[in-house]
Amino acid sequence: MEGVYLSWLVSAIALGVVLLPVFKPPWFTITIPTFVDVVRRYWIHIAIVLTIYNAKDFLDQVDRILMASAGLDMTPWIYAIEGNMVLWVQQTFENDALTVFLTHYYVAGFMFICYVSFFYFAYFDDRWMADRITLSIAWVYLLAVPFYLFFNVRVTGDTIPEMETLAYSLTPEINDWFRRIDPFSNAMPSLHIGVPFAIWLCITRFDEDRRWNRYRHLVLSYVLLTAFAIVYLGIHWFLDIIGGMLVAVAAVSLAERTAGPWWKIFDERTINSRLVTVLTNPGKALSIINGKIKDIILQYGKPSSRETGLLALVVLILITSIITWDLTHQSLPAGGVEAPQGVEAVDGWMVTMDDRVEGALLVIHDLSINSAPAIDVVQPIMELDSPYAISETLLVMSNDTTLMAVDITAPEIITLSMSVDSPEQIIIVNTPSGPAIIILKGGDISGFDLEGEQLFMPTPEIHNITMIRTAGSEIAYVTSDNPTTVYIARIGTLGAIQIEINAQAAPEQDIMLESWGTPVNMSNAKITNLVFNYDYVAATVNVTATERLVLFDRDSGIQWLASDAKYAVKDPSLGHGILAWSVKDHLIPSNPQQKYMDGEIYFTNLESNITETLTSDELDQWSPHVLENHLVYFEMDDEGTVTIEIHSWQPELKLYSNIVMQVGTLVAILLIFINAYQRQLEVKRAKTQ
Repeated sequence: MEGVYLSWLVSAIALGVVLLPVFKPPWFTITIPTFVDVVRRYWIHIAIVLTIYNAKDFLDQVDRILMASAGLDMTPWIYAIEGNMVLWVQQTFENDALTVFLTHYYVAGFMFICYVSFFYFAYFDDRWMADRITLSIAWVYLLAVPFYLFFNVRVTGDTIPEMETLAYSLTPEINDWFRRIDPFSNAMPSLHIGVPFAIWLCITRFDEDRRWNRYRHLVLSYVLLTAFAIVYLGIHWFLDIIGGMLVAVAAVSLAERTAGPWWKIFDERTINSRLVTVLTNPGKALSIINGKIKDIILQYGKPSSRETGLLALVVLILITSIITWDLTHQSLPAGGVEAPQGVEAVDGWMVTMDDRVEGALLVIHDLSINSAPAIDVVQPIMELDSPYAISETLLVMSNDTTLMAVDITAPEIITLSMSVDSPEQIIIVNTPSGPAIIILKGGDISGFDLEGEQLFMPTPEIHNITMIRTAGSEIAYVTSDNPTTVYIARIGTLGAIQIEINAQAAPEQDIMLESWGTPVNMSNAKITNLVFNYDYVAATVNVTATERLVLFDRDSGIQWLASDAKYAVKDPSLGHGILAWSVKDHLIPSNPQQKYMDGEIYFTNLESNITETLTSDELDQWSPHVLENHLVYFEMDDEGTVTIEIHSWQPELKLYSNIVMQVGTLVAILLIFINAYQRQLEVKRAKTQ
């Protein structure tokens, strides 16, 4: 992945250097020392460009979480307007050679136009243009932020049927690189149009002696070809192009208005002297700063429209920041749990195995109540690996000798107690006469109702069972004799249907895994985990190199890999149209990087077939449980403390946030009213003078 990125970066830089003689002013001589001197003369400009680059990565992480938490998806509106126009472009011009060329052009060309454009003006010491180009690029990114956070538009290849993301899927390495840096939901506006179009506008507007005419023509050619490329490759909509152009126009205007005050302070030619003053004469520096602060206070004591406008903008940014913070922090830790070791959950309830000083204890949480305390439950003496299960309001738990059942609405009352012999797994299944309990031990299963009566099993002849799951009145199991086959049977009937799970991936994926030193061995494949309902079966399959997540549609009989075939998937959970799992995405065994060592939670909306990233940080998350209104998962912080996080599907703002935003909204209305009134008076005075 790094090799692909470096190839693009080196190509862009090399092309920029090769073209230096083409675009240099006639009076300028190209020398090697000038390359080094650029950093000294324009280090703040460089810092701005690098800051923008790094901030984009952080913004993409926030965008992923916002999409997962709030679902702010405007793609259907864009699709409704455009229809299949972009699909026609792709299908009309699709060609393998064109796809390869435009994919590399899409990335390397953008690097060239962003970084080389700034470098040219800096290298040839055209400070007038460098100042405005740098600020224009910065403003393009800043103006795009609200759209990326609150106006999410997905790439066309993930939205339109028959449309392909040609660039993203060109090779496994390129696909991996794009998946790491792009959430695929920030298409509007297109920065591939916004940035170069802003550069072209800057040159057109500020190049008074036309020394940059030749380069201006190159930038315009780039914009035109890029507009075709981003549509053809299955990335952007036509409206994204319009959005990029509008953002560019606004950015150039803001760059002109802010260039004077900004570079008055941060000009590299003068800021060094101010830094020297701070270091050698801090008293004088402090006096200057105090004077500036007093001037600002006086200025805002009798504010003009400029000051009230800035205050209104600050208030709106504050409100937006609070909303963003709350929507990206929708998961709350469960209280009353000291050291959680396991969890089972159903709609409205969660049962946690807690490792306490006094021993292993099961505790209950009512998820319908925010911050509800843990509820103690009567239980046998349990170990951390003791089996337990929950279904609706029934909790069943067991140690090596005793099985108990309680109603979690009255957890102090035992509804069933019976002797057992070291059960390995317990599940609850529905029967026509009510809930029943199934026990797995030594590869065999047995069942009984809540009266303790034996249950007629649909597959008495099946042995060597390694795992068993339940959904309603159905049970699903896997045997050691057929480790990639899922058997599904219904209580009260004989026999079982068989589903062969195929974890085979594209050859390119297997080749990549082999290059990492982890070759795929399909002959020894086996199912390691299983979840199902009446519509789907989801299974993780160990293929030696990794564990793959396979989703089987029980209606159509079609199955497919639900996650990237290269990275190991764990803990699938299925329910309410959602498939969730944990994965150490982008972790390469032969070259592990610390930032990819932690697990992240992903989920797919099975109705829309859109996959979201619920967590995107450096904390370890695993074992998600999908509920109707929540998603429950484990999280470990940097100090090794494990908590159970409860994520609400419905976005909820905290009380303090509501208060701040209500007050902020009223203040913003007042400031906007005052600003509008002031502007009219100022225009009126200007006309009378």
